[in-house]
Amino acid sequence: MRLFDLFLLAAGGLASASTLTPNTVPLIVRNPYLSTWLYHARDAPWENWPMFWTGAHVGFSVMASASGKVYPLLGRPQDSLSTKRHKIAYPEYLGVTFDASTTNLSYSIPAAGGESSVLVTLSFLSPITPSSTMRQAIPAGYMTVFVAGCDDLDLYTDVNGEWVTGNRDNTLRWEMFESPPREEKGTKNGTKTEIKTWKVRREREELLTEFGDRAEWGTLHFSAPGGENGVRYQSGTSALLRGLFAERGELRDEVDGEFRRVMEDEPVFAFSKGFKLADGGKGKEKCEKREESVRFTWALVQDPVVQFASARGLTMMRPLWQSFFTDADELVGWHFGDFETAAKLAGEYSNALARDAYESGSREYQDIAALSARQVLGATQFSGTPEDPILFLKEISSNGNFQTVDVIFPAFPFFLYTNPRWLAYLLEPLLEHQLSGQYPNDYSMHDLGAHFPNATGHPDGRDEYMPVEECGNMLIMGLALANALRYDTDPAFVRPKGAEGMRTAPGAKRWWESVDEYGIDLPRGEAKLGSTPKAAEKWLSRSYKLWKQWTGYLVRESLIPHNQLCTDDFAGWLANQTNLALKGIIGIKAMSEIADIVGEKEDAKFYRETAGEYIEKWQEYGISRDGTHAKLAYTWYGSWTTIYNLYADSLLCFHVSDKNKSSVTGGRKSGKQPRMESQIPLGQQAYGSKKDGNVFIPDKVYQMQSDWYHAVLQKYGLPLDSRHLYTKSDWEFFAAAVTGRKTRTEILTSVARWVNETETDRPFTDLYDTEGNGGFPGIWFMARPVVGGHFAFLALERACGGKAVEALKFLDKREPGEVDVELVLMRDLSTGEQYDDEGWEDL
Repeated sequence: MRLFDLFLLAAGGLASASTLTPNTVPLIVRNPYLSTWLYHARDAPWENWPMFWTGAHVGFSVMASASGKVYPLLGRPQDSLSTKRHKIAYPEYLGVTFDASTTNLSYSIPAAGGESSVLVTLSFLSPITPSSTMRQAIPAGYMTVFVAGCDDLDLYTDVNGEWVTGNRDNTLRWEMFESPPREEKGTKNGTKTEIKTWKVRREREELLTEFGDRAEWGTLHFSAPGGENGVRYQSGTSALLRGLFAERGELRDEVDGEFRRVMEDEPVFAFSKGFKLADGGKGKEKCEKREESVRFTWALVQDPVVQFASARGLTMMRPLWQSFFTDADELVGWHFGDFETAAKLAGEYSNALARDAYESGSREYQDIAALSARQVLGATQFSGTPEDPILFLKEISSNGNFQTVDVIFPAFPFFLYTNPRWLAYLLEPLLEHQLSGQYPNDYSMHDLGAHFPNATGHPDGRDEYMPVEECGNMLIMGLALANALRYDTDPAFVRPKGAEGMRTAPGAKRWWESVDEYGIDLPRGEAKLGSTPKAAEKWLSRSYKLWKQWTGYLVRESLIPHNQLCTDDFAGWLANQTNLALKGIIGIKAMSEIADIVGEKEDAKFYRETAGEYIEKWQEYGISRDGTHAKLAYTWYGSWTTIYNLYADSLLCFHVSDKNKSSVTGGRKSGKQPRMESQIPLGQQAYGSKKDGNVFIPDKVYQMQSDWYHAVLQKYGLPLDSRHLYTKSDWEFFAAAVTGRKTRTEILTSVARWVNETETDRPFTDLYDTEGNGGFPGIWFMARPVVGGHFAFLALERACGGKAVEALKFLDKREPGEVDVELVLMRDLSTGEQYDDEGWEDL
């Protein structure tokens, strides 16, 4: 493969199309502990150290040496150099580009004489591979350095102990491991992989503990190519090694044997590589540029990954990759050689996402979706076996809860779009734990444990109190997943085009019912979690006891929710929440469909009728008397709220009218190819306005909110409600997905403006002020997986065979209505005081 072709693989092809300028971008992001980001990404990369998702410093630097000068490329290695002894210069920074899996940092370094330059690109790949859960489960990422030019150039990179501990007082141990030349499993034509690997860990590891959200157990494997054309290596004090490279252009293949603390004569673990490019110009009048590259990998190997209170008791959970590889050395070696296949699979996903997002919204939406993808998966850990995978999730930054239901819920559009089976793997531990009787309450639990990585449950039932929220979330996600299982709605990128050039996967033959020999997931019709109505019925039936139990709670409590929290718990407790009640009612409606699928017709009839009765009352209680907007709470006159839970009504096909319920087939775009006979609500007609074709929630509610959002939109987005000017980006996209085209475009444009201008300096925050500088509103949310909600447009377009979006076309028939917000709210307040809930005996 030509180097340029390899570059296109690593760069994802479309990464150069980035139009937004976020303040933070991912570098190596695979799970909650292998999570390294470019800090202040609008600045030159040598002005700041890379960071962990918390904002804490990560020791990671890259330098180049050319024509007697040393050029910092990433991090601040120049701080270790002497301006008297070393000639420090700075390259021309060409900027950052990214797609869903790749981030590229590009530079131009002047050649000797200044007549030409050497182009250097650091290309970071954390591959998202929906077609290969095995590859997605590998806790590792790549950096490929591409150079092109006519002048020799030397490269240096190092890492420190901050990759394996958050406490600088901890003592480290390290070693250099040089794998012998051997034919790796999965390679063709006797290809041999030889690599050099730094293994770094704490001297005394503490299993399943954190310090500053960093794992205090596990070994970092930092690898580079070995052999004749491989790298040089050295460990030692940071300043000494960086100075040595600045003077010599290479390292000495030495290991510092004095183990010590993280910042005690700061030990770093370095590689250097020389590129001989000048030969391309010898004896010629004009330079013929030469191209070369070198690859580095990072893997953070942990065993166990979490502990989980499963049905069999508290269990130390092994990583999923152990089902395929005998040990960490085999994993690291195979992963190093799998670059081309991983890049190809990731590229297929990135390209499809870019096309779909562009067609769904704009170039800006394309970038927002791409920027969000690695962040979602960066909160997860794969465990279990290929037959029964489990996906664990950390509630990053907000409080560290384990498998938080109302964090999975805003993220679930990403999983519906990317790989619905991964959503099943997320829900599985919650269902297993509660089916085993370890949770005492009759409503859904909030989370599996107070802090990741310990899913020890809540046997006392005293988890965070969000009963209506979590019951509604589980029922909505359960039906959404069942719909995905009933109909083959996998997008094209989970079915790769042939196996040409792919590496076979070690251990894959042992799991022939789940993956093929290349580690590619079998089509869902062939796999254990199949793609048939029977598979959906079986999956739902196993947990029917829970679905029914949770719905019973909603029947009692959702129409008029008592004082409690919703997912937006930072806003405080509140009774009679309009948006929360809507979620519970849609949850009851979802249960009517679940009951139909499993053949419980009497249950289905009861829940359908109950949901129909409740939604009529909800409109009376929750909508202002003049019909212009939804109130924050039933009795809070002069207030308003974003009813982002309306999204579930469309996603679950409840807004597909009777006349459109037949011939629900096919989908548009290469990335959306559902093959369905009819994805429609089952059983009796749905309740709602007869004028709207028996949809569950009438058109007028959608139109009302679309007009209202247009009226209350601020500089950087749509505020969450009338109490504050802050917003949640996940809910903005839920809400925008079910508005008219103009309102939707306005919301998307305002969020894109915020991405470009915000002063927030952490991974994509979902909570920010819509005015001022778009900063944190006193609460610092960052790197949270809830940005999977940014995929709301894409998930909705695949729902109901495309009919869900078609059913909202009426919103585009006119311009948004103009609303005098201040006047409307004042009238609502005075009217409410006058009538004081007259006739509302239920309240």
